Amino acid sequence: MKLSARNVLKGKVIGIDKGKVTAIVRIGIGGGAVVTSSITMAALKDLKLKKGSDVHAIIKASEVLLGVDD
Repeated sequence: MKLSARNVLKGKVIGIDKGKVTAIVRIGIGGGAVVTSSITMAALKDLKLKKGSDVHAIIKASEVLLGVDD
C-alpha cells in the first residue's frame, strides 16, 4: 500500500460501535493510545473489519489545531 499521507499508524481494532449508517471504530496503536475513526457501515462491511483486525489508521489533514490551558 503506497499513500501520499505521511501519518500512518499501524494498529489493531479494539472495538466497534455500530449505528444505522456509521460505525465508530477504536484502534489501539500501542502504549495505551487509541485512535477513533467514524466510517460508513458499507466501508465496515467492505473492509471486513472486526475486533482484532490489523489495520492502518491513515490521517490526512490540511491543518493541525493546538490548544493550551489558560
